[in-house]
Amino acid sequence: MLKSRLAFLDPVLLARLRKNTRFNAIKLRLRSRLQAMQSSGESASPKRSVEADGDHELVVASYNIHKCVGTDGRFEPARIASVIAELDADVVAIQEADKRFGRRHGLLDLQALEKASGLSHIATSEGADGHGWHGNALFLRKGTVRDMRRLALPGAEPRGALVVDLDLPTGPLRLVAAHLGLLRRSRRWQVRSILDAIDQGPRMPILLVGDLNEWRPGRKSSLHELRPVFGPLSHNHFSFPSYFPVVALDRVIGSPGLVTAMGVHDSKLARVASDHLPLKATIDIAAAVKEMRGHDDVVLTAVGG
Repeated sequence: MLKSRLAFLDPVLLARLRKNTRFNAIKLRLRSRLQAMQSSGESASPKRSVEADGDHELVVASYNIHKCVGTDGRFEPARIASVIAELDADVVAIQEADKRFGRRHGLLDLQALEKASGLSHIATSEGADGHGWHGNALFLRKGTVRDMRRLALPGAEPRGALVVDLDLPTGPLRLVAAHLGLLRRSRRWQVRSILDAIDQGPRMPILLVGDLNEWRPGRKSSLHELRPVFGPLSHNHFSFPSYFPVVALDRVIGSPGLVTAMGVHDSKLARVASDHLPLKATIDIAAAVKEMRGHDDVVLTAVGG
């Protein structure tokens, strides 16, 4: 519910509050307390810049675009396309790419986005005019889709996830793109559904990305059941709300050894284009494969196999 409470401030009120020195002091204390709570007892991400190192790493990003409506209340798909181009990523998962109700048609300008970023849209929607599955859209620079499954996640709200097996230039990857619910109980059910889904099919490194709507660390977190598969979870990349990021709702969570760097893309344009900041990470598929082979004798499926 923290997300809905932070989202009520209108742009005019925000502009006034930013000029208020007393409010600025209060929000800095609030940020420090929330960040300390989230970071306590959790792992830190690798301390390096989020850029692909040579030809063995790729950059992956996750971005909740808030249906292309910025913090200024304006609907501007072209602005979202520009932020995605800033990311310079090889794979991008987007949340809230479609209308939530009715025909759920896509809200992005696909032509402008592909021209600005060089990314190609992967068809994931069941509808002819949709851009994603329950708003989860996927864009890819190079590589092919080997297999794709659409998950309708349980819970009080209509939520979904994509489980996509990719053949990328650096190796095979199972990418899970998700947008979890606002209720903690629903998120626990949804996490279990995702865990069941990723255990199916050939073994390969797994990357879970998206707006997971959870800021709590430790056993209170609805994401706690992910730890046996992914290891310690990082909670120290604060992406919401974009104008004053204090909670880590957006995540990039990888198999052991897969994620080599992670960071929040905090540009001037990103702060206004959506109420979330994008999260990006570098991944090393070969390192994750080596890690998996070190723990068991399973032979991973090779690219094109």
